[in-house]
Amino acid sequence: MQLKDVSVLITGGGSGLGAATARAMAAKGAKVAVLDMNKDNADKVAAEIGGVACVGDVSQEAPVKEAIAKAEAAHGIVRVLVNCAGIGGAVKTVGKNGAYPLDHFSRIINVNLIGSFNCIRLVAERMQNAPPVGEERGVCINTASVAAFDGQIGQAAYSASKGGIVGMTLPVARDLASMNIRVMTIAPGLFLTPLLMGLSEEARASLGAQVPHPARLGDPSEYASLAVQIVENPMLNGETIRLDGAIRMAPR
Repeated sequence: MQLKDVSVLITGGGSGLGAATARAMAAKGAKVAVLDMNKDNADKVAAEIGGVACVGDVSQEAPVKEAIAKAEAAHGIVRVLVNCAGIGGAVKTVGKNGAYPLDHFSRIINVNLIGSFNCIRLVAERMQNAPPVGEERGVCINTASVAAFDGQIGQAAYSASKGGIVGMTLPVARDLASMNIRVMTIAPGLFLTPLLMGLSEEARASLGAQVPHPARLGDPSEYASLAVQIVENPMLNGETIRLDGAIRMAPR
């Protein structure tokens, strides 16, 4: 599917990987709606690319439906969904303060895993009504992490949420195949996102040196480039692609 004049919805599009993807797809001629919890960030990116800003929690049905309706009103039925919304947090299963707080574990699962599935199911429900473009009606791209495979100490919740995204990729792709909708997942390694931007230059360099090649942090534009390629290549379906410079994370 070519992106020119295609309606795109990007969650977590106000910063990091999502913002880079919004810019890359807009540069290809896509009509982009940005959904983010941070209104200022969503407004800024949408204004920059001539898109539409939406605000809401991806783990809740109502705000996602509202975002889809707003995107459709401006650009037509959403043909491409990119799920970049997510949260992190490192807490040991049992630490100095006792057992891992269950509400914190649940929140990470709800946003990262359930939020991704919530957006897919609601967007795909609309996609199925769109006339096919060539061989397909739409594409859904999820964001996992290398933590799905190489979870570090304190990452039980984060790894579980990202592992769930990897695990649902193939069955959801099979569910939606009869509707000519593809589903793919990208599992990034260490990328220069807002989470890592808060670290010192020395700390970022140390992290980047752990990557075999190229020995640096990934740039969000490199994630965006792969997301564009996934949309444009119709044989990419039901698979998770590690985008990590061959890193395999150590326990800590």
